[in-house]
Amino acid sequence: MSARDDILQLLKRSDALTAADVGAATGLTSMGARGHLERMERDGLVHWQETPGGRGRPRRLWRLTRDGHDRFGDRHDRLTVELISQVRHLFGEDGLERLISERENNQRQRYRNALNDVGNNAEAKLDALANERSREGYMAEVIATDGGWELIEHHCPICSAAQDCQNFCRSELSVFRDSLGPDFQVERAEHLLSDGQRCRYAIRRREKP
Repeated sequence: MSARDDILQLLKRSDALTAADVGAATGLTSMGARGHLERMERDGLVHWQETPGGRGRPRRLWRLTRDGHDRFGDRHDRLTVELISQVRHLFGEDGLERLISERENNQRQRYRNALNDVGNNAEAKLDALANERSREGYMAEVIATDGGWELIEHHCPICSAAQDCQNFCRSELSVFRDSLGPDFQVERAEHLLSDGQRCRYAIRRREKP
């Protein structure tokens, strides 16, 4: 991959980074990373925002723009949106809802099978769920937090479909809750379609009475 591709991948998986952060992660000097970022800014792929940096000058934090995120888009986006439109036209909203429910049922069964294979360990279950999501193109990972975990999806391969029909997003939250079972509480903490950088889910074990 080129340095530009490395930087795109890095920013896709990060909230915001300085040029020094980008350089350290990609093997570039800070000046070299800054040069790449400025060229990518001119191409509309990244933008920056200054934040207080303690002593000295403010820090310039770099993020992907919407065009930058779209570099990871699904090549079948247009076909998917057209199919959704045709389902609506031919079968109405009820038909589209049945389609979403069928997809939801298939995902739920596949995820349950994957989670059952790893036993009762919470971290193993969450890693298995993230692996299934990554196979579907979501670039998912699990990180530990105080009192729980976060499932972070750095990419949404159905973003265009979800923009056209947000029941796809409702469906995914329901599938996560059902797949992990009653011992886990799952809430959406960040949503790509609500001006988030990614989709992020807060997960914790329920306290037993």
